[in-house]
Order: sequence, then structure tokens, then C-alpha cells
Amino acid sequence: MEEMRDHNTGADVCDDEAPALSAHALEALKEFLSEQNRSSTASNNGTTSAEDDKEVKLVTENWNLSQFWYDRETAETVAREVHALFTSMDSKPSVACIACPTLYAYLKKMHRDLPVQLLEYDKRFEQYGSEFTFYDYNEPLELPSSMKHSFRIIIADPPYLSQECLEKVSETVGFLKQPGESYLLLLTGAVQHERAAQLLGLRPCGFRPQHSSKLGNEFRLFTNYDPGLRLGGWEQEEQEQ
Repeated sequence: MEEMRDHNTGADVCDDEAPALSAHALEALKEFLSEQNRSSTASNNGTTSAEDDKEVKLVTENWNLSQFWYDRETAETVAREVHALFTSMDSKPSVACIACPTLYAYLKKMHRDLPVQLLEYDKRFEQYGSEFTFYDYNEPLELPSSMKHSFRIIIADPPYLSQECLEKVSETVGFLKQPGESYLLLLTGAVQHERAAQLLGLRPCGFRPQHSSKLGNEFRLFTNYDPGLRLGGWEQEEQEQ
């Protein structure tokens, strides 16, 4: 759950207006670009370590939106899994990241040519250009028609731990996924276990997602496919034990 937000306090969006960043978002974006420039300069001067080079610089968490980014291990682990799925297919499928900008950033850092679309509410991520699509889970099907049934790999991180939110995100998944075989990864609270199974046919993996800001809620990674030895494998359900 990278974002838990109150949409009543978010920026208003009108279909007939060009997207615009708020003063707060512009300041955050300038801060991000400045940090990127400092990192680039340090690298050119030979002062960036190999460890620092693996770290992805992200915009600052906006706690007014209750944003919590994944830690590096979580982002890299899920990014490797997505890449493994991508390379296992004969065709080169497109990947959709629903409300998980950390994962998007690490995917593009680790696998620059991977075709990834970020669906996200926070317009600071407009910096990703054509790979950014504004997304409000309250309007789960308000997306470009060109995206319909266009993705074989979908990663979702619903912004709220509620049945309503997961139901609406599930509608978005149904809109995005290609007919036939598709791969879905859901990162959300453990409390969503039964709902994830009922709505999307997902099972929990052994891998435990973590956030940079330590949260009290237990998070899980659910998939609609057996990852085998990856991601800690599918956990055995109680009825199977």
C-alpha cells in the first residue's frame, strides 16, 4: 500500500483542463530533480559508490497523502520477479503498475527497456512522461481505451485496506488484463487475504513486502500463478495442511 489518501483533500481534476501540478507538487518535483542532478554530478566526479548507484532516488513521501515507499529489498525483489515473467514469454508483454511508483522506478532502473505503464494519482509522477497515466481508484474504468486488455503483467498496490478499494482496483485489473493467460501480483495488507482470493483468485507468497517507513500493518504479496521457488513460493493454505 504505497499510498493511503483522502481524495477529498487531493487536487481537483477536470477532464477539459490540461493536467497541472500544484505549488506543493512543483516544489517537490524541483527538489527531486535537484537531487538527481547532485547525484549525477557526484557520479561524474567519481564519488558515487557501487552501493549508492543501486539506490533509486524517489520524490519525497507526501505524508499529507499518507505515502509510504517500499524499501529497496522489496522493490528489487518484485522487479526481478516481473522481469523473470517478462523474459519467460515468447512475446514482449506490456507491464502495468497500479499505484506503486516505487516499483515502477526500480523496474526502469534495473531494466530500462521494459515497457511499463504507471497508473498513479499523485501528479508529481508526470515526470515519467508518456509512461504515466493519472488514476483515481474511485473511477476504476476512467482510463484510455487504448489500455483496455493490453497488459499481461499487472502489479497492483491498492491505496486503502478496504473491501471497497480492492473491489474497485479489481475492476481496473479486469479492464487492463489481456484475455487468456495473464500474471497478477498484488501487494496489500494481510487482512485482504480472503478478499484477494474471492475477487481475483490470488494466493499469498512467502515473501513479506516491507516499507522504508516501518508500518504496523503486516503486508503480503499475492499472485494468481505459482511462482515456484521464487518469492518464497505459494504458502500452503490451511485446508491443504
